[in-house]
Amino acid sequence: MIFSALVSGMSLGAMYGLIALGFHVTYIVSRTVNFSQGSSVMLGAVLGYVLVARYGWPIMVAAPAALLGCALLGLLIERVLVRPFVARQSNAWLMATVAGGLLLDNLVLFTFGKEPRGFPSWLDDKPFIIFGVGVTPLQIVIPLVGSVVAVALWLVLTRSRFGKALSASVQNSDAARLMGIDVGRLVAATYGLSSMLAGLAGLLIAPLYNVHAEMGTLFGIKAFAVAIIGGITHAPGVMVAGLIYGIGEALVTALLGSTYTQIVMFSAVIATLALVPRGLFAAAALKKV
Repeated sequence: MIFSALVSGMSLGAMYGLIALGFHVTYIVSRTVNFSQGSSVMLGAVLGYVLVARYGWPIMVAAPAALLGCALLGLLIERVLVRPFVARQSNAWLMATVAGGLLLDNLVLFTFGKEPRGFPSWLDDKPFIIFGVGVTPLQIVIPLVGSVVAVALWLVLTRSRFGKALSASVQNSDAARLMGIDVGRLVAATYGLSSMLAGLAGLLIAPLYNVHAEMGTLFGIKAFAVAIIGGITHAPGVMVAGLIYGIGEALVTALLGSTYTQIVMFSAVIATLALVPRGLFAAAALKKV
């Protein structure tokens, strides 16, 4: 039971980590986050289902198309729901992104339907036995993909030209503009990337869960908690926090039952943030005196 919970918890945790990385990339550049991330999770799963199950597209074609759709959603959210409010130095983007997510959820509810749908697995469903427990290939692939994406994102942000431009924009946006960096375009790109990461999480987890219009809401809330716990400015820490949260959730469910899962885990979130307000892996803030 414990080993099975660890395996399923790692899959869940990798998904939480991917969504939380979306919060990370927008926050480090613009100090804003997209509170409709859960809707991007749902959109990735729904688009993938429609393209694969209804239109018969191969998964290798359907997955990039679904991720492109999520990226376009992210660009739209930044342009319509975030940028106008930030330009007026208003925090109304908080509510605007929440409302945008609810709007998308209901649009999908009316067009896709309310009934949950089973997503066809894009890997062999046949489990193999580890320590007497059946493990499906997808349960192994999801944590691997999450880890690879986290490392790749960290390398891009720290080693690439794009990452250097982001760093310059974070440190001094006015100076970055004088150097010819289009800060507005960079912020938009991070929103597109953020929604793509959430959509990827939705595609990965869809074969293990039913696809429906409201599937992303709770995932988005948990992922934001993971981002804060991990230290939202620290990409590896965010992914590690996601794995910790997912494993903890699976263990609580296995040992105490699903009735206690949310009670225990959100109590742990509150306690962690009370003890470490900046997150477990965030660097200490520097203050000039």
